[in-house]
Amino acid sequence: MRHLPDPLRQPEFYDSVPVKRLLAWIIDSFIILALSALAVVMTAFIGAFFWVALYFLVGFGYRVVTIASGSATWGMRFAGIELRDATGRRLDLGMALAHTAGYTVSMMISPLQVISIVMMLTTARGQGLTDTILGTVMLNRRV
Repeated sequence: MRHLPDPLRQPEFYDSVPVKRLLAWIIDSFIILALSALAVVMTAFIGAFFWVALYFLVGFGYRVVTIASGSATWGMRFAGIELRDATGRRLDLGMALAHTAGYTVSMMISPLQVISIVMMLTTARGQGLTDTILGTVMLNRRV
């Protein structure tokens, strides 16, 4: 993690990141909900019978595509944060896929999500469980 900003010497990169992550998650949830509802309409409402699976598939695709294309979902971009890998670079498609897979697993297993939230609130870099495993970090976007 030597390429990432030091949280003690450069705390501005990590200021309010947990709150911004929550804001981004709320925004992304509404976007995914809207995209999923659109998919239901486009499938002549057949998608309604598979709502949970459809919502997770749409959410997974949305997160992978937006993170791979700009290292942040639309909610993260609105909140002014972005993901970086252990070397400080933006996430590529492989890392976006891995990060989204880790996020999805932690959302499906509640204790993992609780652990991740506690980690975001207590670690110096505000990393969640998936971030810690992959070596990624959420930073305030550089101006």
